[in-house]
Amino acid sequence: MNQYDQKVNLYFELKNTPESSRESYGRRIRSFISFMNEQNRPTDGTTLEDIQDYILLLKNVRGLSAGTINNYISSVRFFYTYVLEKEWNPMKIPRMRRPQSFPVIPSRDEILNLINAIQNKKHKAIFSLLYGSGLRVSEVANLKIGDICSKTMRVRVANAKHNTNRYTILSKESLLVLRDYFRTEFANKNYLSSDWLFPGVKDNQHIHVKTIKNTMIRLKNKLKIDSRISTHTLRHCFATHSLEDGVEPVLIQQLLGHKNFQTSAAYLHMTSKSLMGVKSPMDSGKGE
Repeated sequence: MNQYDQKVNLYFELKNTPESSRESYGRRIRSFISFMNEQNRPTDGTTLEDIQDYILLLKNVRGLSAGTINNYISSVRFFYTYVLEKEWNPMKIPRMRRPQSFPVIPSRDEILNLINAIQNKKHKAIFSLLYGSGLRVSEVANLKIGDICSKTMRVRVANAKHNTNRYTILSKESLLVLRDYFRTEFANKNYLSSDWLFPGVKDNQHIHVKTIKNTMIRLKNKLKIDSRISTHTLRHCFATHSLEDGVEPVLIQQLLGHKNFQTSAAYLHMTSKSLMGVKSPMDSGKGE
């Protein structure tokens, strides 16, 4: 991909694309170029038929989900239209239909037991924020020390998805966990409010998203919990459990940073109806 890097990077700089998006787009574009090379097809001469063959490979050979394949289509489309400067035909490359499914939503006790099982103070603080504030994994990884405000009990989320900024709530329990972590991590250190809250292995870098996701995998194996649970599940649980507590969907939309209200409203389908006071008609005529 070297001959295309300069053009791709220029576009990302001009658009001020988040680092996480740059990484994912670059990885998928490289995957497509590798496919073209393995097939002895010239990348500069890419056709829509080449892309069709690639999508079928992702679907039938690699067994990727419809949502993941659509992410690949977005990256390849960007490469095809911006880098190669060719015209896209959505009729030939349709986005794949995604079957409607709902994520697994563990109970509050299950989530709290998972967090309490974490011995590493940094990881425990991260998972407390994922659930307690409804953050995305990339958002918690990118937090600066100054983004946590104990006076207003808010978390500032800067340069998030869709290049948005917002505030979300800070849990009292999360604050206690954060203070315990902070005393250990930053004791006898000079630090600035602009420093990473969760530093990575390398100097001047924050913790890697994969490190957080791998921590969840180890936790699942240790606790023998549902394999479908992921770090993003904690964000789903924040929304669902907040709805069960009576928080208005429009407020949840603001806290989660959803552009579309329907994305937040979808959590209504995941709530425990019994906790929201909804009675079955079979029971409504009976006395308490």
